[in-house]
Amino acid sequence: MLKSQIIGFCGKNMKLTYDKEADAAYVYLVRHIRRGEAKKNIKVIGNMVLDFNDNGKLLGIEILNARKILKRETLAGAF
Repeated sequence: MLKSQIIGFCGKNMKLTYDKEADAAYVYLVRHIRRGEAKKNIKVIGNMVLDFNDNGKLLGIEILNARKILKRETLAGAF
């Protein structure tokens, strides 16, 4: 996977990344997700995938075809 660009922070642990080539955004609901930590994935609303850990805690949300779903300003607002 290509290196994502952090494009926003909301609160202490929430961040949004975007991979331009894949047109995929990821909303991290925790500070860091270790490799293999997401044990269960649930596809919802067509282009969104929810990632959960072993205990059922929601870790993050993947948004596929992000340019169709998120505002251009959101995706372009890298800092």
